[in-house]
Amino acid sequence: MFRILFNRNATPVIVRRLASSDAQQQTSQVKKPTIYKIDEEKREKLANFGRYAAECLPKFIQQVQFAGGDELELLIHPNGVIPVLSFLKGNHSAQFTNFVFATAVDVPTRKFRFEVVYALLSIRFNARVRVRTYTDEISPLESATPVFSGADWFEREIYDMYGVWFNNHPELRRIVYEPTELAQEFRKFDLDTPWENFTKFRDTTIKSGYQIIHTQSKEGEKPEEKPKA
Repeated sequence: MFRILFNRNATPVIVRRLASSDAQQQTSQVKKPTIYKIDEEKREKLANFGRYAAECLPKFIQQVQFAGGDELELLIHPNGVIPVLSFLKGNHSAQFTNFVFATAVDVPTRKFRFEVVYALLSIRFNARVRVRTYTDEISPLESATPVFSGADWFEREIYDMYGVWFNNHPELRRIVYEPTELAQEFRKFDLDTPWENFTKFRDTTIKSGYQIIHTQSKEGEKPEEKPKA
């Protein structure tokens, strides 16, 4: 009769081998993280389209750039909301017919502190584009609802949280807060100074990480005023 002798404090060899094999099997089953790869061919096509759009609407499109590697952005003048969105939706080379969302960002360091962003999707070309414009506390923007009816509630939310006014909106009412409440909850302010005082912020310069696409401009033509990056 055979007897297996082992130390009380030691783990049997068979048990250790089984445990190590189970650990290796579990490790092999763990999925590796998906690494997002930029499609250079698609990126070049988007860059060419950005240049084409800037040539078609030089009065409104002030800058074309990429964010996040291959996300095309058009920076436009506040008066160009309707013309640019109509171009992106109706042009045969664009066909951005799906309205994804609209949102806003408060950047107190800028003269035009509010940045309004529209995100569009083209199912025909499997591409996305973001349109960015700017305004301040008192200058209204034109509502995008005549072009995209889906912008209705997004613009209402921006009005409720930031106080940005949209002209020709079908029903611009607050969603969360009472109509008589004066506060806009998503506005930023300096905690060291009184409410809505930005003298310290607006003297600060911020470096931009966006990659700008250079477009051809007409000689002697001055670009529209745009906020500091």
